[in-house]
Amino acid sequence: MKRLIRLTAAALAFITFISVSALSASAAPCCDDAHDGEYIQASLSVSARSAILIEASTGDVIYEYNADEMLPMASTTKIMTALVVLEACALDERVTITEKSVGIEGSSLYLRAGETLTVEDLLYGLLLQSANDAATALAVYCAGSVENFAALMNEKAASLGCESTHFTNPHGLDDDEHRTTARELANITAHALENETFRKIVSTKEHEIPDGDGGMRILFNHNRLLRENEDVIGVKTGYTMRSGRCLVSAAERDGVRVIAVTLSDPDDWNDHREMLSYGLDAYERRVLAGENSLVYAVPVTGGVKNFVTVKNAEAVSLILPAVSDELTLKIELDAFYFAPIEKGAVLGRAVWVDGDGNEAASVSLIADEDNFMREVRGLFEKILEKFGIHRAEARRQR
Repeated sequence: MKRLIRLTAAALAFITFISVSALSASAAPCCDDAHDGEYIQASLSVSARSAILIEASTGDVIYEYNADEMLPMASTTKIMTALVVLEACALDERVTITEKSVGIEGSSLYLRAGETLTVEDLLYGLLLQSANDAATALAVYCAGSVENFAALMNEKAASLGCESTHFTNPHGLDDDEHRTTARELANITAHALENETFRKIVSTKEHEIPDGDGGMRILFNHNRLLRENEDVIGVKTGYTMRSGRCLVSAAERDGVRVIAVTLSDPDDWNDHREMLSYGLDAYERRVLAGENSLVYAVPVTGGVKNFVTVKNAEAVSLILPAVSDELTLKIELDAFYFAPIEKGAVLGRAVWVDGDGNEAASVSLIADEDNFMREVRGLFEKILEKFGIHRAEARRQR
């Protein structure tokens, strides 16, 4: 009887352990519930309410957790503010500060009405100092009012396919209708990083702009990751009591660019260190063909030469998961070509396909030389040549 009791107790303990383990696994932030499309299942865990990690050039999602929940984004708003300004204004345009842009709560350049700065100065203040007065000054200058500028921000978001994002201001101070998702904020950031000026500003650690009294304001980038890791290239911090800590960061190595976004994350710096490192290790730039490395001779009919050489004039590389199947190279060229053929003419393609037969990359194959038509001689010229008399000599004899 005692032995039966001990066996029953052990069975109950095992069942309890299995149940608790299953419950813990289902509650852990992970990316097993994949969004549409294939991506690497990252073994990451974050403290954020919402997070995503993407490879920027492909749009591949490496990791996500609750990435489609609409949440406030605090000063990461300024990524879109900068993008709209850069598309609407020249950097050297001069902005006179009005009363509407003075005394805005939160981070500030402490602008004074009547002082004048360039658009570029204000963009540095916006993205390094996270200055809300700079955001307002740029909005008023570009669109006449904060409300009009917010409309431009929403138009841009819509053009990028961001259906869950809505802006009511250029700085990110709390508003019930001011929201985004981690996925859409990553998309906005990927587009912003395509702008060379934006990339330059967000990767700058320290910068000076005029203070209006003949001196200089010294600006320090709030993104501490820039000082820790040479792969990091930006982009923006954010915080309000309502939104919690928000962070967008990006890193780049050998052509691979990854973007991490966390919203409402009490441990954002550590989470981003781990996410960026994982992302850069998860992808690689694979060189498929160097410039002029694919060389083929193809037959030519009616030309001064019986063939023409074709090459790839451009190198080919692709951003791929570090662990992925090899691609198969297929050459698309006709069996022969008719003269004349001009140097540089596109005669075919080199195509790389994946295991499912889908095209992954391609490059044109172009003629490396001219191949003119061979001169066609009549019967009379052929008879004369048979007797060693060429066309010009026959004319002299006549």
